[in-house]
Amino acid sequence: MSEPKKTPLTIGNRVEMFVDHFLIDRMEKAYLKLNPPERKEIVLRMDKPWEGLGSGVYSCVFKADGKYRMYYRGTFDISSDKAEGQSCCYAESTDGIHWERPALGIHDINGWTDNNIVVHGSIAHNFSPFLDTRPGVPAEQRYKAVAGYAPEGLFAFVSDDGINFKPFQDEPIIKKGAFDSHNLVFWDPNKNCYVCYSRYFSSTQNSNIEAPEHSAIFLGVRAIQNNTSDDFANWTIPQPNQYDKGVPLEHFYTNATIPCPGAEHIYLSFPMRFMPERHKIAEHSKVGVSDNVLMTSRDGVKFDRPFLEAWMRPGLDQRNWTQRSMMPAWGVLETSPEEFSFYVNEHQQWDDSYIRRVTVPRHRFASVHGDYSGAVFTTKPFIVEGDALYLNYATSAPGSVRVGIIDDTGWPASYYSSEDCDVIYGDELERKVTWRGSSDLSKFKGKPIRLKFELKDADIYALRIGQ
Repeated sequence: MSEPKKTPLTIGNRVEMFVDHFLIDRMEKAYLKLNPPERKEIVLRMDKPWEGLGSGVYSCVFKADGKYRMYYRGTFDISSDKAEGQSCCYAESTDGIHWERPALGIHDINGWTDNNIVVHGSIAHNFSPFLDTRPGVPAEQRYKAVAGYAPEGLFAFVSDDGINFKPFQDEPIIKKGAFDSHNLVFWDPNKNCYVCYSRYFSSTQNSNIEAPEHSAIFLGVRAIQNNTSDDFANWTIPQPNQYDKGVPLEHFYTNATIPCPGAEHIYLSFPMRFMPERHKIAEHSKVGVSDNVLMTSRDGVKFDRPFLEAWMRPGLDQRNWTQRSMMPAWGVLETSPEEFSFYVNEHQQWDDSYIRRVTVPRHRFASVHGDYSGAVFTTKPFIVEGDALYLNYATSAPGSVRVGIIDDTGWPASYYSSEDCDVIYGDELERKVTWRGSSDLSKFKGKPIRLKFELKDADIYALRIGQ
């Protein structure tokens, strides 16, 4: 008995990254493989008088008005989350590598006026700005920010220049959650509304229960909730992020959720994963170790976690084996046409903490991998809406990739089988596939096809059907 035909997917001309099983039908000896980032240079050391222990976390990075902007926490009093000796600091860069602290002169802190502080006081604990890209946003509200306490709620702020912020309203915009962490908001063009990702405490990872009111002493697992708003003032009731059955319940201290540049239909999220019961470094008084993970979503609510391993391990540096290190900033910068840059806090709550840049080649967060002995994987059927197939791939020197087209009859298309495919090898972010020298897919336009990949010591990171 033949298998029932599957409804073809519509992918248009989008970049489809292999970070989940969305496009994958079958794999034979192939598997999804996580691609960790590459550690680069230290971009900011927390060495100013107002950047004491606990500085450099809850960071936000984005490009606005021709420059890269970074906002991060500064401290000179961390006796509690509501201590007044906290600040939100600002740095800027033209290349994402070399960062400067402008002397803003807004706040006088113990005689320090030559500082880069934009917000001072307890509300600066987790102050998280963003550039509002909503069409028609008033000029005086181009920049927005959120910051919060538990149990009071999440408060909102606005600014015309990203430096001078004022309250959006007196009351918190969201009240249900535990907001003493890195909560964030951005305008989501996929949903045509604002989206907030914030913290709450849960006893079950897949709970459909409405997020309860929480107090600072609530005991549970740190988790992520999301809600939306059309106007930034009125918000839906938060709902917990959803995961597949069997995904382990782990502490997600932060979330760093953002649409992927160039593939905005896919949400990337880089939670800092916290292990509160572990204590690795005896001379460090606080208990807990942490790393970070990668998960993705196609609707911003249900998140896929095919990779349970760390995106970045603490590594050989023993000062990263203490609580709340390895916290990713919110945001991804396109620092070159080939490179995404991210920023991670290391040595958290040591006297030499800093922010490091890490990089990922464009759209190479994960891949379908086949080893030297060979592997095959087949896509689900999808409608062709372009003229050529482009691959983001890499092989070893003897490795190779071949691609065959299976038409709607279930058989290899004439002249487009994997045997007809010109052998692909190398390492390229975008390679046009050819069969007997031709890349033309116009005969398949509007029709469903599958792609059959034959891999030898090779990785397929993403594909695109282009014009």
